[in-house]
Formats: sequence, C-alpha cells, structure tokens
Amino acid sequence: MQGKTYPAPAAVLELLKPITWFPPMWAFACGVLASGAPIIQNGLVAIVGIILAGPLVCAMSQAVNDWYDRHVDAINEPNRPIPSGRIPGAWGLYIGVAWTGLSLAVAALLGQWVLISAIIGASLAWAYSAPPFRLKENGWWGNAACGFSYEGLAWITGGAVMLGGALPTNASIGLAILYSIGAHGIMTLNDFKSINGDSQMGVHSLPVQLGADGAAKVACAIMAAPQVIVIGLVFSWGQPIQGAFIVLLLIGQLLMMAKFLKAPVEKALWYSGFGVPLFVLGMMASACAARVFAVSA
Repeated sequence: MQGKTYPAPAAVLELLKPITWFPPMWAFACGVLASGAPIIQNGLVAIVGIILAGPLVCAMSQAVNDWYDRHVDAINEPNRPIPSGRIPGAWGLYIGVAWTGLSLAVAALLGQWVLISAIIGASLAWAYSAPPFRLKENGWWGNAACGFSYEGLAWITGGAVMLGGALPTNASIGLAILYSIGAHGIMTLNDFKSINGDSQMGVHSLPVQLGADGAAKVACAIMAAPQVIVIGLVFSWGQPIQGAFIVLLLIGQLLMMAKFLKAPVEKALWYSGFGVPLFVLGMMASACAARVFAVSA
C-alpha cells in the first residue's frame, strides 16, 4: 500500500520476534523454581515477571536491535520488517523507545529490585545495538551482554521476586552465572548466518574474527564447560538423579557438537534447533536441584 506511514500490527509483532522471548522467560522461571520459595502463593507475581522478561524487555531489545541493524539486515535479511519497508520511517525506533518505557513501568510495579534489573537489562539492550557502545560489533562483548541479560539477569530476578526482593541463594546465583557463560556460546550460533553482511558492515562477530571453524570450536567449549561445573555442583548438593540427567543431556549435546563442528555454517541452525534445547532442559533440572537443596538446607 503506497504512502503508508505507519506499520501494520502484524509487522510490529514480527519486529518484536515472539520466538526470541522464550530464553529469558525460561531463565526467569528457573530462578523462580530455584528460589525455594512457595510458588502458588506468589503465582501472580511470577506470571507478571515472566511477561516482563519476554514480551516486554526481550521484545524491546529485538526492536532496538533491528532498528540499528537495518543496514546490515538489508544485506543479510532484506525481508525483515524494517529493511522491507513494512515498518516505515523511524517507527522501529519509536517502538523500541515505547517498549522500553512500558517495560520499566511494569517493572516498577514488581518492586525496587525488579526495576533495577529492568534498567540494567534495558541499558544492555541499547548498549548492545546502539552507538556509541554498540557492543555487538565485537562478538566477545556483545554475546556476553546477551548471555547475561537473557539468562543470568532474568534468573536472578526471578529468584528475587519470589523472595520479596532479597537476593537468591548462592546456589541459584552460581547457576545463573554458569548458564550465562554457556549462553555466550549459544549467541555465537546466531552469527553464522550473517557472516557476509557482518564482514561488509564491520561487525566483528566471532565467526568473522575467528573464522567459521574457530568460532564453532570456541562456541562449543563455552557451552559445554559451564555444564560440567553445574554437574559437579548438583552432585555435591546430594541430587544424583538431576545430576545424572544433566550428564545425559550434555552427552547428547557433545554428540551433536561433533556433527556441527564438521560444517558449522551449514549446521549452526540445526544445532540451535536440536542441541540448545538440551542445554535449556539442563537449566531447569539444575534449578530443581537448587530448589531441593535450598528447602533442605
């Protein structure tokens, strides 16, 4: 439709990328579970927090990222809402700003700690995509920011919400940090599809810096190593069933990693679809172990 100056709702939803909301929502839920606090009594707060983590803060980060990546996307993925013109003018920026404000407003309703976490998450989202920081231009820094926001920050916030604003247990915080590190490798998987555009636009993702083979090896090591430590922790908490389950999940990942390493560019999406879910299941299993440990301590 020519002369259209505003985006259709379907284009806005596509810009906010619902498929990306799952990781922080899952991490928040893991934090809720690992807290050891009663869940049913705090169910409404937990649900609002999960919505905050996904449809609000994560969605905001996607809009901001697509706005500042519109020139790269015009090369890599021209059918995305902004480069295709389905999000016209500066509407991508407007949506990012509006979703930031909405996220902070909802966070404020959940208490001081949640508001602080939302401010940190929003700041990292803007620093990741927008100048002058634009952390995503270096794969080491950008992936670290994403991993911490999507996993660690969401996990710790979930625990704090359930504990009335108090910090979660050391066990829960330790898991949050370890899975944040592992998520750094997961973020690298997303960069294999855009090596060409990233190279042209000066985005130094790990596949650009290290080459596809080198980046794949680093990603696999970063994903696997924290899980080894998690397994040790879970067994040390006297939770052999959860520990054995995470061992099996890691073995499954290692088998798939071997296939991924042989053709990283071609198999990155495949590994994201089949290997990463095993990583995610391990998060919940470890959260269950931390909950039992916290309740019995």
